[in-house]
Amino acid sequence: MAEIIAISNQKGGVGKTTTATNLASALACLSQETLLVDIDPQANATSGMGFEKKDKPTIYEVLLGTADIKSAIRQSPVEWLDVLCSNKDLTGAEIELVTELARESRLKTALAEVRDNYKYIIIDCPPSLGILTINALVASDRVIIPIQCEYYALEGLAHFIETINKVRIALNPKLEIEGPVFTMFDARISLSNQVKAEVEKFFKNKSYKTTIPRNIRLAEAPSFGQPIFLYDPRSKGAESYMNFAMEMLQRRGISGLPKEYLLKPEATSAAEVA
Repeated sequence: MAEIIAISNQKGGVGKTTTATNLASALACLSQETLLVDIDPQANATSGMGFEKKDKPTIYEVLLGTADIKSAIRQSPVEWLDVLCSNKDLTGAEIELVTELARESRLKTALAEVRDNYKYIIIDCPPSLGILTINALVASDRVIIPIQCEYYALEGLAHFIETINKVRIALNPKLEIEGPVFTMFDARISLSNQVKAEVEKFFKNKSYKTTIPRNIRLAEAPSFGQPIFLYDPRSKGAESYMNFAMEMLQRRGISGLPKEYLLKPEATSAAEVA
């Protein structure tokens, strides 16, 4: 049965989608059957994995009960990785689900049908605390919080933790905070180190040791509809997300992970192909 992990932070622009797509891809590269769920109406994870936002059915139809989840799951170009896509129609779900019974657990119910098919399900959440994010938190076992090391990253963090605690008390008592991962990190900037230290003090030993640096290849990859492991598997961004995935698996007692993680011998960077 899959472990379900939400990648969530109420603040936008902190690298949630980049983290969700590349963590899911890294796990797949390590032969872990993985499902990436895009529950953000912006559908950036969908396009970032090379899928058209106009294609249906999507998670929108699944949440409203007009499509079976199995019909909405698509196979990605990365072996061992499937994707449950999104599109702008999902914006309407915020309103349409208001009068529905058990609206907070629609995603949990849908994922139960396919949970046995995967080892990990990674959910890319929208930058809000609306019904879609609540659905993700109710469905999840754990939450990973991407944090950009700037001053505003600390604002709202306590409120987000409070929301997680409320969901745990009212809707999902098994929900746990996996910990934060620091994104767009630059060790040369003193503020980055200060924010990192403050967050680590708050979360104690839950913070991931792996940090994700600012990396131009990570920024470029979504415009080509590819995760970093297809776009440039030899980049610093790919190395960092692979280390992050390996650290996550090691926390779960999975050892003996390979150091050589490139997809296939013939896999080259998009820059080389171009």
